[in-house]
Amino acid sequence: MPTSKKSGGRKYGKAAAKRVASAMKRRKKGTLSSGPGGKGGKVKSRKQAIAIGLSEARKKGAKVPKKKSS
Repeated sequence: MPTSKKSGGRKYGKAAAKRVASAMKRRKKGTLSSGPGGKGGKVKSRKQAIAIGLSEARKKGAKVPKKKSS
């Protein structure tokens, strides 16, 4: 009996991975900010850096799953 399993494939595209990696580097360097146009504070959190990277990837049209609505 076959089990219900999702079909294979990447959940996130390679372009999205590059964006996240870039955001992580900027966080390490201390140049990543949370607001638009550098108005927000400096990002220190790893999770926040990943979220910013994914958000940028979404805007550029990379393969990223939709945000979960709460």
